[in-house]
Amino acid sequence: MSSAASSAPTAKPLVHLIGNPNAGNTTLFNRLAGTRARTGNYPGVTVERRAAPWRVGTHEVELVDLPGTYSLSAASPEERIAAQSILRDGPAVVVLVLDATSLQRGLYLAVQLRDGGAPLVVALNMMDEARAAGIEVDAAKLGDALGAVVVPVVASHGEGFEALSEAVAARLSQSAEVPQKASDSTFSATLDEATERDVAALAEMAAHELHATPARARLLAQLALLTDAHDEDDALPPALREAAAERRRAASAAARDLDLALVGARYAVVDRLAAAVIRTAPRTRSRTDRLDAVLVHPVLGLLVFAAVMFVVFEALFRGSEPAVGLIEEGVSAAQGFVTGALPAGPLRDLLIDGVIAGVGNVVVFVPQIALLFFLIAALEDSGYLARVAFVIDRVMGAVGLHGKTFVPLLSGFACAVPAVMATRTIASRKDRLVTMLALPLMSCSARLPIYVLVIATVFAGEPPLAGVLSVGAAVLFAMYVFSVLATLGAAAILRRTVLRGPRPTLVLELPPYRLPLLGNLLRATWSRVREFLTEAGTVILALTIVLWAVLSFPRSEAIEARRTAERSAAEAALTGDAREARLTDIDDTAAAAQLEHSLAGRLGKFIEPAIAPLGMDWRMGIGVIGSFAAREVFVSTLGVVFGIGASADEESQSLRERLRDARRSDGSRLFTPLSGFALMVFFVLACQCMSTIAVVRRESGSWRWPLFMLAYMSALAYLVTLAVYQLGSALGWGLA
Repeated sequence: MSSAASSAPTAKPLVHLIGNPNAGNTTLFNRLAGTRARTGNYPGVTVERRAAPWRVGTHEVELVDLPGTYSLSAASPEERIAAQSILRDGPAVVVLVLDATSLQRGLYLAVQLRDGGAPLVVALNMMDEARAAGIEVDAAKLGDALGAVVVPVVASHGEGFEALSEAVAARLSQSAEVPQKASDSTFSATLDEATERDVAALAEMAAHELHATPARARLLAQLALLTDAHDEDDALPPALREAAAERRRAASAAARDLDLALVGARYAVVDRLAAAVIRTAPRTRSRTDRLDAVLVHPVLGLLVFAAVMFVVFEALFRGSEPAVGLIEEGVSAAQGFVTGALPAGPLRDLLIDGVIAGVGNVVVFVPQIALLFFLIAALEDSGYLARVAFVIDRVMGAVGLHGKTFVPLLSGFACAVPAVMATRTIASRKDRLVTMLALPLMSCSARLPIYVLVIATVFAGEPPLAGVLSVGAAVLFAMYVFSVLATLGAAAILRRTVLRGPRPTLVLELPPYRLPLLGNLLRATWSRVREFLTEAGTVILALTIVLWAVLSFPRSEAIEARRTAERSAAEAALTGDAREARLTDIDDTAAAAQLEHSLAGRLGKFIEPAIAPLGMDWRMGIGVIGSFAAREVFVSTLGVVFGIGASADEESQSLRERLRDARRSDGSRLFTPLSGFALMVFFVLACQCMSTIAVVRRESGSWRWPLFMLAYMSALAYLVTLAVYQLGSALGWGLA
């Protein structure tokens, strides 16, 4: 895999900013880069590269903001990019951002970088908070130990930036005397003899294959022993990974735990270094301690979490509605303009129902995506998201997942598209895949119009349950409960079959609470929105145009001729409202006939034998095909099929009446309580959303997983709906 730098070739020296999550490297980057920052994807992955030109002293450099990581032995795509950039890009300077309030946490990465021979400058960040907490750091002694200049800074206020720039310039020019980097001799001394032999052998291979310096070769050897040899995204050469895997197998057979030996040795070095450079005043009960007494409490923490998620959930539903409404009005206005500006014909239809509708299908997600990622970024930057993962971990453990999966799953109630993108907070690739493959089963807001239409059509006249609760409310509640159970069940099965693996252990350090910076939140939000528009949006637009063609062609000249003749007769014979009503009826009838004649209509009739056992006929089959654009399109497609028009929605009384009166070819009612219930079950389980498929393709990096998702959800929807309808029919339930 090519290096990150190859995505933006430059002759300028590279200066990489790296640090733990929430250590402040992005804040530092934003202040140094200002509005000059630009973004671009790293090759082959879905993580962005943020870079900007930076003049430091007499040097023009490329400043690169790397994703937060705790170690160079990476797990998540973000951490992997950070590791690859350090190991492959050959940066002229690595600016390591350490959180002075949690220095020991960052020293693991610091010691790795030192032992690998990285040209380090250390930005000791959050010194204001450290001073307030009574924490003193011996910067000179830390610099001697790391072989780096250590500069105390406060990134949020710009404190220490001048000294930091001077240190970077000195490192670039080597015009100032720079301390000599220490070797990893202290680390090696803590290893057992067998593990040291493994490291030495692999280091020799790394030095030979990569022409690496001895220090870098030893670091690569250690990382290889901590890395899955089958991880295709790893920065290490395949031969080195395979050799490391063989040594891991041998160690396992000899009952030696290489992970424990290597990580334990590294932490032994970190502990000695931390004890030498950190001095802490007598500790009093801090604000963080007082908040954690409530927020991570087994009971109170869950209650607070439920309240926070309710606010997030309500914000996604309600907060985005005005913007979504404006977008929909804008799309309608654009369609109206084209309708008036162009003569009737395929070109006008393509622009209205293909291009403009496709753009609308993309842009309409932006408010929810922006709001969701703004809220997630705020929760993460404040330190609360780590508490959420800790509190909910025991609940999610039942399905083989850990706490970080819950926020994306819950977001699926609003919309699967931003929820899939939110899985980036999950470190394990298998956990991300399990979550994104299961969360489309959550009943998103697009399913609600279908539920409302069906319930109002077939359950409106039912007496209340126990004289209190309406049947419609009970059915709606049942659909949402069913969707949650289906999601958790699917995740549990996927974790134990296709994506088999042990339940991951949730290991995290709870960061201190901080007030998020608005600028950082807005930048993070725009980054995600822009990614969606440029990546998934293009796929959605293309699929929308294809689906429009399936619903529109071929066209029948006979139907159009009959429509023209009937319109001419109506215009000659009628006036006023009666004339307009008759013309609308003629157009709606012709549209229904054209839809029946189209490829979608023919497909609907072709699949009728397969969907009839589910309680559907060819007309509902057309609706299912049309709903692939978006589930809520099922309602407007039925409006066209039943001659009401595409403007019909779930509140349309005329559509409800047409559905109640609809008959099958044998004269039986099409919509009954049983067929309506079965239809809702189908839409709970079916993957009727090309936008979700597009974004899963984008986030997973291949078509393999979205096609698998489409296949398993379609099969699950068919089999469960078949069982519901056939069992209900056999028992005589809801047939009248």
